[in-house]
Amino acid sequence: METPNAPNYEAPAAVTDSPADLSKRLAGLLARIAGGDQAAFAEFYQLTSRRVFGMARRVLIDPELSEDSTQEVFLQVWQNAAKFNPEAGSPLSWLMTISHRRAVDKVRSSQSATDREAKYGASSQDVDHDSVSAEVDSRLEAEAVVRCLETLTDTQQESVRLAYYGGLTYREVAEKLNAAVPTIKSRIRDGLIRLKTCLGVS
Repeated sequence: METPNAPNYEAPAAVTDSPADLSKRLAGLLARIAGGDQAAFAEFYQLTSRRVFGMARRVLIDPELSEDSTQEVFLQVWQNAAKFNPEAGSPLSWLMTISHRRAVDKVRSSQSATDREAKYGASSQDVDHDSVSAEVDSRLEAEAVVRCLETLTDTQQESVRLAYYGGLTYREVAEKLNAAVPTIKSRIRDGLIRLKTCLGVS
């Protein structure tokens, strides 16, 4: 099965479907992609690439690394669409899980290289919310995360859910909540630090 060239993710199609309709639409596209349908892949890409890139950009920061991660995610979708199980969750949840894991893998790879080059001074670095989110995602069960999310303030919880689980960028969260970007960054950072403390991540 030939791997298709992905469309330009910078010009995604506008998504006007309701969440339920979008989920049904994406599930149908994944079934077609599993059969090698390149047109279905292109449509799936256009409908979801903005969210995937947003997730990658939030974790990786660097635009080029985020682009690479986005392309790798959709290559994985093309190769593994048949593995999607609708009983285990929505297509978007499945996709965002792949997206987050791919971005975290890049963070870890980059961090390992950095650690080898600079062994000293790491302890003096400020806590980075992305490394916290990576640890939370990789080491803790969903039930514990949900329990600890309830310890956050309403504004922190809403901001973290939109960014961490919704895959939105800081700017998108700010626009959605009618708040300044620095305010959103602060809420997410503080919220993830509180999550880390609650979950016992050292």
